Amino acid sequence: MYFATLLTNPDAPTLELSLVESLRNAWGGGEIVWLSPDEAAEFSLTEMPGNQWDVWADLQQMGVDLIVQQAEGRRKKMLLADMDSTMIQQECIDELADEAGVGDRVKDITARAMNGELDFEGALIERVGLLKDLAEAVIDKVLEERITLMPGGRELVATMRMNGGYAALVSGGFTAFTAKVADELGFDENRANTLLAENGKLTGDVQRPILGKQAKVDALEQITKRLGLSEQDVVAVGDGANDLGMLGRAGTGVALHAKPSVAAQCDIRINFGDLTALLYLQGYARTAFADV
Repeated sequence: MYFATLLTNPDAPTLELSLVESLRNAWGGGEIVWLSPDEAAEFSLTEMPGNQWDVWADLQQMGVDLIVQQAEGRRKKMLLADMDSTMIQQECIDELADEAGVGDRVKDITARAMNGELDFEGALIERVGLLKDLAEAVIDKVLEERITLMPGGRELVATMRMNGGYAALVSGGFTAFTAKVADELGFDENRANTLLAENGKLTGDVQRPILGKQAKVDALEQITKRLGLSEQDVVAVGDGANDLGMLGRAGTGVALHAKPSVAAQCDIRINFGDLTALLYLQGYARTAFADV
């Protein structure tokens, strides 16, 4: 059995019953269940629709995300999340670069790296090099003034943990940021790169080995093994090319507001919903979300 989930932007919920009914009837689906009024609904299916992606493209024009997935095992026991542009709305290195006066140059490299046009490790070394001699204290300033959480993140982490799940934040960014974000959102652990500093200033280098695409896959393997879980028990979420390894290996890999070249390689794409979409995909209704 399968489930079809339709959802839209929770800030402007426009999901109409007539639209859901029309698709359910066309696909011969089961009873419609509203997970959140006007925002998210689902129905069961006996088989995968042959025209799924044609319908998906049509719904995208209406501001609606469509996901079709197997019913068995969709409720997950672990969340594995990227940080930059996923759990937070910014790219930390871009914000640091703005403070260092090299924002435009670094942002261009970041965009190309996240789109898979550049080698992640080389791009990170190049960008960090441009931060040389930036005061280490600027990190706290950026955290305080520039970093904002992605909508739905608190609900996602808290609800999964309330239901016995484990939450890991794994970033190609920096520990100075993941430690704060992980603590604020309630993650069980976090992994990232460490910016090197001497005498209160960044050296322009990062500690080796560099945590990139393979390190995220390693984290998936290591954490699931430690917890006695299978990779099918994991829902992973990210937006960049360096996330594709873990998104492909996890039981449910979600491309969230992802770069086009990344989304094209993922079967589950969220372009209008926020992080609560990961809960709707698992069959959680909004009334079952943790209070945050």
